Amino acid sequence: MEDVYELAIIGAGPAGIATAIESYALGMRRIVLLEKDENHNATIRKFYKDNKRVDKDWKGQKVELDGTIYFMDGTKESTLDFFDQLLDHESLELRTHTEVQKILKRENDFEVFIAGGSICAKHVVVTIGRMGKPNKPEYKIPPSVKNQVHFTLDACSSGEKVMVIGGGDSAIEYAVDLCDKNEVSICYRRGTFRRANPINQSDIERVVGNGSVRALLNTEISEIESESGKVKVFFSDGTSDVFDRLVYAIGGTTPSGFLQSSGIREEDGKPVHDENYETNIEGLFVAGDITQESGGSIALGLNHGFAIANHIIKNK
Repeated sequence: MEDVYELAIIGAGPAGIATAIESYALGMRRIVLLEKDENHNATIRKFYKDNKRVDKDWKGQKVELDGTIYFMDGTKESTLDFFDQLLDHESLELRTHTEVQKILKRENDFEVFIAGGSICAKHVVVTIGRMGKPNKPEYKIPPSVKNQVHFTLDACSSGEKVMVIGGGDSAIEYAVDLCDKNEVSICYRRGTFRRANPINQSDIERVVGNGSVRALLNTEISEIESESGKVKVFFSDGTSDVFDRLVYAIGGTTPSGFLQSSGIREEDGKPVHDENYETNIEGLFVAGDITQESGGSIALGLNHGFAIANHIIKNK
């Protein structure tokens, strides 16, 4: 007979782990977490710099936690440790290096297609994040500069001329982190950094004020090209400059292709769902920052998991 899980969760980030923990606490047992990367919380590991602050009230948004998981302010490292401990103390199945290709609704359950086969589950929750697919600029990135263009700080070193593109928290943190050992510019199409949290706003004001970072505000890039092994940037005002490296921090996008192939309806760039985070397909849910316009807080993701778990149990 075919082995059917009670719950399959796609994505082992905060919302996915919370859904698993809260469902287990309510009595569900056959639960599997499917994660395409080598470990849980890949977005935090890849896109958060070391010792980055991680606040429960993200961007000052007050969130009261509804479930059994008690999360508090910390750092990148303490947050990863926190989720390690949650997974260590629960009888949950975590499959890493497992990328889901699509979800098919059957008569009484779902078939979740993965590389080399599929699994079946009565309920499915999609918690893949936006930053798993970083936004890219509208203009072309030539193959000749691909080794100088990045979306994290992993390839950055010291003694380079670097430009960070973006005006949110990640962009500011990248610029501040790089400026101690590099010549750094930050390019943002708006005139202020008001999207960022107060701490980051203060940090960028400080480094711009003391000359450690050059702020190119109200500035847009029209084109980039290779020049002698570096990146030449053309700005919309007709000026240009040459950099050793560019780092883009302009957010992420909803994986629309995956959602469409699974039959999940979208509106305004977000999957449609009700108050229980159930999509247009009964038994198929979405949670975490995929439900938000520009990402969401960890605390919100935890609450999504709690709400979904309660709804599934009540309707079993």
